[in-house]
Amino acid sequence: MWRSCLRLRGGGRHLLNCPRGGLTASRGPGPKPPAHARAYAPPAAERKRFYRNVSITQGEAGFEINLDHRKLRTPQAKLFTVPSEALAVAVATEWDSQQDTIKTYTMHLTTLCNTSLDNPTQRDKDQLIWAAAKFLDTDTVWSPAPHLSAGSRMARPWHPAAGLLVCILPAPGFSHGCRVEEPETLVELQRNEWDPVIGWAERRYGVKIGSSTSIMGPSIPARTREVLVSHLASYNMWALQGIEFVVSQLKSMVLTLGLIDLHLTVEQAVLLSRLEEAFQIQKWGNVEWAHDYELRDLRARTAAGALFVQLCSESSAVKHKLLQG
Repeated sequence: MWRSCLRLRGGGRHLLNCPRGGLTASRGPGPKPPAHARAYAPPAAERKRFYRNVSITQGEAGFEINLDHRKLRTPQAKLFTVPSEALAVAVATEWDSQQDTIKTYTMHLTTLCNTSLDNPTQRDKDQLIWAAAKFLDTDTVWSPAPHLSAGSRMARPWHPAAGLLVCILPAPGFSHGCRVEEPETLVELQRNEWDPVIGWAERRYGVKIGSSTSIMGPSIPARTREVLVSHLASYNMWALQGIEFVVSQLKSMVLTLGLIDLHLTVEQAVLLSRLEEAFQIQKWGNVEWAHDYELRDLRARTAAGALFVQLCSESSAVKHKLLQG
């Protein structure tokens, strides 16, 4: 529960007693969400599992996934081929872990590989970099959300006086956190939790960022933008797909960089991206199926994206594996 993640530090609250963990694409344990909660997951058809064994073979263009004797293919019917054996093992594990039905909405690594192979939006490297870098101007940890006050950004799940239960999850693309000017406890919480991450990024990349409660957000120096864009350009196209995916989940470039650089765990990055929502849930209560499902889904997506970046950035091979169902 989110309430167990908040404790006092000085006059504010600190979020460091959440479980730490490495990068994993697993969705983690938990009950299957009720049918009405499925609207918050990407729409995807489930189909019966049609294969028994999953294996990996090395071809001319890279590593391939085999479902029994069938070669896995992308939505555009291209041969599913990945550049590293480690990534192939991770994708094969996703397919092997499917039970009676294939739930493609849980297979984030496969989805990222399909996007990299098919490139359905026909984006080149510069466009991928821009898609990630544009979040610099509206980053969760240093910019406010325009036209919204602290109390209006998330519906209050439970109000005893009204006797009503209301659940409104943030719309797609909505930032779960932003700089506020009130209440003071939330201001201090943001300062205690976000400022150290900003300080790390400034030291790590030798840039100046700062933070702001102005509706326009902070003015990002041109050199800062150039340095971070240059850093993104050092990644290959596959890794950039993963970085852009994580940035879009967290709505934060700085949290994504902290995660990719292993300065933050998946749990910490997700929690910091939802700082204000966690504060509101502690105050007003939690709608278990809705908020818990959204949290697990965001963690799974973020973890898969970060793992994808790592596996696409390293050249070391792992031993050949044959996965049997």
